[in-house]
Amino acid sequence: MKRIGTKNTPVFRIVVADSRSPRDGKCIEEIGTYQPLKPGENFTLKLDRAQYWVSKGAQPSDTVASFIKKATKAVPAAAAV
Repeated sequence: MKRIGTKNTPVFRIVVADSRSPRDGKCIEEIGTYQPLKPGENFTLKLDRAQYWVSKGAQPSDTVASFIKKATKAVPAAAAV
């Protein structure tokens, strides 16, 4: 996750990056956002791209892994409606 928010207002971009690059440095692809101070639905995620990168061997952080898990649970419920 790459921090882009201002002081006392954190906002993060969920990115695919090489583990050797700095946290806010060069990234391969941006796949979502996370606003920790926003109540309710506080993240967006391109689930298809996240699953693609995980299938290629990317290792998500604990936080991003929880977002992927939440997003996969939300997709089947929306498809049933």
